[in-house]
Amino acid sequence: MRQIREWAASLPRVAAGLLIGALTASAEFGYVLCATVLRPVLRLWRRSRHRGPAVLDALALRLVEVERWRLLRFSATATGSETDPPRAVEYLVMRSLVGMLGGFVLALVLYGFVGSPVILVELWTHDFSTRGKLLRTAWLVVFGTVMLFLGLAGLWGVAAIDRAVAQHFLGSDREELLRRRVAELATSRADVVAEIDAERRRIERDLHDGVQQRMVALGMLIGRARRAGDGPRAAELLRQAHEESQQVLHDLREVSWRVYPSALDAEGLHAALETVAARAAVPVELRYRLHLRPPAAVEAAAYFVVSESVTNAAKHSGAATVVVELEREDGGIVVRVTDDGMGGALPDGAGLSGLARRVAGLDGRFAVRSPSGGPTTITAELPCA
Repeated sequence: MRQIREWAASLPRVAAGLLIGALTASAEFGYVLCATVLRPVLRLWRRSRHRGPAVLDALALRLVEVERWRLLRFSATATGSETDPPRAVEYLVMRSLVGMLGGFVLALVLYGFVGSPVILVELWTHDFSTRGKLLRTAWLVVFGTVMLFLGLAGLWGVAAIDRAVAQHFLGSDREELLRRRVAELATSRADVVAEIDAERRRIERDLHDGVQQRMVALGMLIGRARRAGDGPRAAELLRQAHEESQQVLHDLREVSWRVYPSALDAEGLHAALETVAARAAVPVELRYRLHLRPPAAVEAAAYFVVSESVTNAAKHSGAATVVVELEREDGGIVVRVTDDGMGGALPDGAGLSGLARRVAGLDGRFAVRSPSGGPTTITAELPCA
C-alpha cells in the first residue's frame, strides 16, 4: 500500500515531466532535421570560416541543458555535468523519439479521461432499453479501467525509457566515476588521519594537564606524610593522598574509555552504549534494535557518535532528556541521537565535524538538524557491507 500511495503521489509530477518533454521533443526533432540537412552544407563552407557548425553545436548543448533541468526537476534524475557536441546530438535524436512517444501516450490517457463521460452521456440519452444501457455501461467501465491501467503503465514505461536514455548518453562514464571515487576516498582518508591526530593531541593534553598533575600532587602528599611522622597530621595527609589516588584512577579510566572502551570488545555495542547512558549527566533513553552484531569498525563509529553526541547534549544544549536509537536499514545501521535542548548546534564545530569525518571514512552519511530552540537530531548512516 505504501508503494501505491507513493506511486499515486508522484503521478502528477511524472505526467508534467512527460508533457514538457513532449513539447521539447518537438523542438529537438526540428533541430535534428535541420542539423542533418545543414551540417553537410556548412562543412563545404569551411574555407569561408563560416561559424554555422559551432552555432549548431551550441544549440545542441543548450537543448541538452534544458533536458537536464527537466529530468532533475520532474524525474529526480541527475546526469553528468559535461557532454561533447556529438554525444549531445546522438542524445537529441533518441530523446526526440522518446519524447514524442510520451506525448502520444499522454494524449491517449487524456482522451480517455475526457471521452469516457461524453460516451456515457450519449449512451444514456440514446434510445436503448434500460437493460441495454446497463450492459453497455458495465462493458464501458471494464474497458475503460483496462485502458486506464495500460495508459498509466505506458506513462511510467516512457518515463523509465526517458531516464535510461539520459543516463546512457549524458551519464558519467565508468572512468569518470572511478576518478570521483578515488578523489572521495583520498579526501576521506585525509579527514580520518586528521581526526585521529586531533584525538591523539587531545588525549596527550588530558594526560599532561590532568593525570600528570594529579600524580605530582599525589607524590607531594605522600612525601609530606612521610616527613610528618606518625601523628594526626600524617594520617590526614595519607587520607588526602588516598582520595587523590582514587581521582587519578578515575581520570585514567576516562582517558582509556575515550581511546577505546573495553566493553565494546568484550560485550559488544549494546553493553558499551548502556555504559554511556549510565555515565551520562542527563537521562538517556536507549532504543537498541539491532539483532546482529555489526562489524568492529562500524561498532566503534556508532559508539563514538553516540558518546560524543550525548556529551555535547549534556554540556551545551541544556537538554533534559536524550533519546538514542539504533536500527538496521538498507543493509547498514542508522544511529539517531535526539535531545530536547535549545538547539543551535553547529555541524562544522570541532566535535561534530570530527564525527562527520569518522563516518565518512566508512562511506557513511552524517547529518545534523538543530534549529534554534531545538530539538537537535544527529543521524549517522553506517553501511555494513
